[in-house]
Amino acid sequence: MTHPPIRSITKAKRLKGLAVLAVVTAGVLSLTQCSSPDDGSGERSASGSVSPHAGLEERITAYTSGFSEDSGYRRPTRDERRAVAEGVALLLDRHRSRAERRLADVDFRIRTVTEPATGRRYAEVSDRSDDAEAPRGWGRAYVDLDSPIRWSVQVPHPVADRNTEHLGAALLSRSPGGVLVIAGAHRKAGHGDEADVAHRRKSVFHAICGELAKRGVPGIQVHGMADDSAPRYDVVASTGRGREAVTEGRDLADALRRRGYEVCRAWARSCPLEGRRNVQGRTAWAEETEFLHVEFGAGIRDSRGGRRKAVAAMVAVTRDWRRM
Repeated sequence: MTHPPIRSITKAKRLKGLAVLAVVTAGVLSLTQCSSPDDGSGERSASGSVSPHAGLEERITAYTSGFSEDSGYRRPTRDERRAVAEGVALLLDRHRSRAERRLADVDFRIRTVTEPATGRRYAEVSDRSDDAEAPRGWGRAYVDLDSPIRWSVQVPHPVADRNTEHLGAALLSRSPGGVLVIAGAHRKAGHGDEADVAHRRKSVFHAICGELAKRGVPGIQVHGMADDSAPRYDVVASTGRGREAVTEGRDLADALRRRGYEVCRAWARSCPLEGRRNVQGRTAWAEETEFLHVEFGAGIRDSRGGRRKAVAAMVAVTRDWRRM
């Protein structure tokens, strides 16, 4: 079939063609604006939407905004846990391409996100199922790309321990050289207590924390306690089963005391919520790696001022770890 030369097309047909082109272009632009590029410049998912200029705290709290007791959880297999841990290990060793290939085996991805206030870059290790109707709930990790890794902050009960996700994100953004590991589901999601990753070894969260402990990377694990759990105290600080981080625990308790908070020091006296059965703490103890288990009262977690003071105290501890 032959086509008439362009010069033979009538003015009416040209106008009709331009109108069609305008409609198509508008549709393409609309799709482009709603897409989710893998470079981390923007994201929209079932867990909330994130501005292209969002900071870490906004990004992480948007991720956790959809967590509830009914949000679901699927326990990963041994091979799946190992794949994520190995992918994170490769990323820690700055082998990003190899890390991406290993993580892709279990449908995880890596995106680079930037903290607008500081310009620091972080690798976001996330599960592609987060954007699905039924996410697996395996969590995320954020790795500082601009500094050697010297410490970690762990958030095993986001949302369930209200605002602990704010504490973890703020600490990562304010202290270089960190890794944030955050659980991907409410602690009461799934069947029984299988999503309570602080007490379950068969989780992606534990696999990543175990890799960090094996490498000797110290960790602070943040929790939230009810007001009646330790009525005399604002914070309960513990080194878990081990004692490798007693010095850091004292520094943290002193820093919090200077900011007006009463701290129960579990290495010096009997305290509630000491975290002796915490599985990440037990693994750190076995690897002789520093570990702090910190329970913050609601009065600290539920106010911006309280969270700022808590984060400032934890920054003092991570500063010492960065010098090691």
